[in-house]
Amino acid sequence: MYKLIIRPILFLFDPEKVHYFTFSLIRVFCKIPFVASIFRGLYQVNDKNLERTLFGITFKNPVGLAAGFDKNAVLYNELANFGFGFIEIGTVTPEGQAGNPKKRLFRLKDDKGIINRMGFNNEGLETAIHQLKKDRGDLIIGGNIGKNTQTSPENYTKDYITCFEGLHPYVDYFVLNVSCPNVGSHVKLNDKAYLAELILACQKLNNAQATQKPILLKIAPDLNNQQLDEIIELVTETKIDGVIASNTSTNRANLKISKEQLETIGNGGVSGQPIKNQSTRVIQYLSDKSNKSFPIIGVGGVHSAEDAIEKIKAGAALVQIYTGFIYEGPSLIKKINKAILKDL
Repeated sequence: MYKLIIRPILFLFDPEKVHYFTFSLIRVFCKIPFVASIFRGLYQVNDKNLERTLFGITFKNPVGLAAGFDKNAVLYNELANFGFGFIEIGTVTPEGQAGNPKKRLFRLKDDKGIINRMGFNNEGLETAIHQLKKDRGDLIIGGNIGKNTQTSPENYTKDYITCFEGLHPYVDYFVLNVSCPNVGSHVKLNDKAYLAELILACQKLNNAQATQKPILLKIAPDLNNQQLDEIIELVTETKIDGVIASNTSTNRANLKISKEQLETIGNGGVSGQPIKNQSTRVIQYLSDKSNKSFPIIGVGGVHSAEDAIEKIKAGAALVQIYTGFIYEGPSLIKKINKAILKDL
């Protein structure tokens, strides 16, 4: 029904406007008596064999929603009805910011992909905290954090620490987003020495808390083997809890969309099916080269159960979807979980 009727209608309109319209629709539907339970009946797969325990957290299933979908933590309670094992909110920055000028979100229909240059648009830390206080405790929540676009390099760490400290009581794990190609000024964030400094600063604050929360690093799919070796060294040296592979890509090779259309679209990170193989390659390399010494969450181009299984076999302990959720609909979560059970 989704792909035959709902998606064709939604795809007639501007992607960013449709995103917020869909949010409103889901929120309204879930307020109608019994609708939320109908969604749960349709999409959830509850089986102990799906549980995964990583960095001290037990996930009821290994399929999560990637950051960027629920930036301001306004819909995670409703989205839990669709069967996710965890949801990552954000990217959250200390202050709210509008992000890059519109139009900044584009569908690549023939490629089953998206190009975005949103630029960390979000309502800021205080709004996220306010929304997270409404948590019904139905699933694991991750907090994806970043810096404000206008923050000067000497204050990058301060931005991450501000978000870390503010969200600490309300999320189950943290993701340091240092690899988004859409916010500029990322030269310092790609430097191994600075990343070690940032991770250690967050860990120091974490260790001062009564309860410690796992910290993960989100990396780009465009890293070469030497850069991936540096990531492995970084994880080993800092003992950070894990890696999310991967963010969006700046690589536009082998797309079906014409070069003229790409030029019209302009800059932005590619997500969805076009980056599936890139993301899986990164997962496989990190897993093999590190001898599976740290957990990896696999994201990028998961549009089917087969895509998810491929990432798990490459070394991902958990998977996340985003663009696949938009193209394939909520039934994708159930299909992946059923396939995982069958594969077991």
